[in-house]
Amino acid sequence: MAGKVFFSVSMSLDGFIAPESLGDLMGQQWMELQQWAFPLRFFRENLKLGEGGEEGRDNDIARETFERTGASVMGKRMFDAGEQMWPEDAPFHTPVFVVTHEKRDPWERPGGTTFHFVNDGIETALDQAREAAGDRDVRIAGGGATILEYVNAGLIDEFTIALAPVLFGSGIRLFEGVDAGRVALEPVRAEPTQRVTHLTYAVRER
Repeated sequence: MAGKVFFSVSMSLDGFIAPESLGDLMGQQWMELQQWAFPLRFFRENLKLGEGGEEGRDNDIARETFERTGASVMGKRMFDAGEQMWPEDAPFHTPVFVVTHEKRDPWERPGGTTFHFVNDGIETALDQAREAAGDRDVRIAGGGATILEYVNAGLIDEFTIALAPVLFGSGIRLFEGVDAGRVALEPVRAEPTQRVTHLTYAVRER
């Protein structure tokens, strides 16, 4: 049985998941948005930041998200930013399929991450990711435009938002341009912790 297709992101209270400029990706607002994850034991282990870190529900959810993922899909903008920022041992540890117009050979990194570059659209990228994932899930890693393409194409089964107590005011809004007429949401989980509220929804066609 094939797994689900999902995305999981941190989002500000006013609906943004990233600053508009790639140059601000490590800026104060973005760091505040992601602040809930930095102290987690799993986050520290996955990025090889050293031992220790917090246990608890946030940590469990971060680990569960990683463990369910058999392959990831991302857009070129996210890849370009990550190529500069990720450590050599990139944090995915699975095949990653990059939706792009660029033709490029697969890029293999230490630790099990190999980036494959797909030139013929989001559905082909997803088909390849499903095959690579086997019975595990496929994560649409981002960025916002790529997630929206998959939502509007009816290809997302479920998503989780870590709603953070941060205001952006401007930037990349997660659901800007969503085809609301075709998407219905079924609540699965709403779980607050001290830092964020984890919201999970199943996606249904209207």
